[in-house]
Amino acid sequence: MIKIDQLSKKYKEAEHYSVSEFDLEIVAGEIFGLLGPNGAGKTTLISMLSGLIKPTSGSFSIDGLDYSGNKKTLKKHIGIVPQEYALYPSLTALENLNYFGAMYGLKGPEFQNSVQEHLSILGLSEFARKKIQSYSGGMKRRINLIASILHKPKVLFLDEPTVGVDVQSKTVIIDFLKQLNHTGTTIIYTSHHLNEAEHFCTRVGIIDHGKLVGVGTPKDLVNNQKGAAHLEDVFLALTGKALRDHA
Repeated sequence: MIKIDQLSKKYKEAEHYSVSEFDLEIVAGEIFGLLGPNGAGKTTLISMLSGLIKPTSGSFSIDGLDYSGNKKTLKKHIGIVPQEYALYPSLTALENLNYFGAMYGLKGPEFQNSVQEHLSILGLSEFARKKIQSYSGGMKRRINLIASILHKPKVLFLDEPTVGVDVQSKTVIIDFLKQLNHTGTTIIYTSHHLNEAEHFCTRVGIIDHGKLVGVGTPKDLVNNQKGAAHLEDVFLALTGKALRDHA
């Protein structure tokens, strides 16, 4: 579904590449986790794959379509759930979903039924006519997710989809994503919740300093790393224990 070949990104005036000569193949139907420390290049990689920023060099294709010649078509095949809320706070949930649906040319009874179904599944039906600015963090995350899949994308990119939410919201979101994956959507997911990733992802890639330093199923990565009991042990062995905070 996704083929990445020597993909690199260096921001203007930056000293180092955020993503450097990155190679990876992701199979259709996977739940693929991109894991790495702060500043490792996860968001930059997803931003390139989703067409939000232009690569410095290299190439990639999604569902057989090369990025360089199919930018508009590719955007119809992908959904994006950014780390920051991509919603209009002064509009209601329904108004937001209708707006984003209109951007994809979606309308009519079938679309409205889909909206109502997703609101119900994610526990938001009774709040659909409330303004987003009155929503809790978990509710905003769930509406953000609905907005990203209204057009039934083949690939869904999620950047920290459960950050800052309570256990109940996280459980609902993960269960919904699993069901979405079962219907054929390939999921690319970043998170700092390694325990969540270990149980959610079919395969993971660990990134550090813009490069892929480990890839495989969570079970294989743990089994192949000496002394590792969990994915967190593998993560620390491959990326080190040095702090990555920056300002």
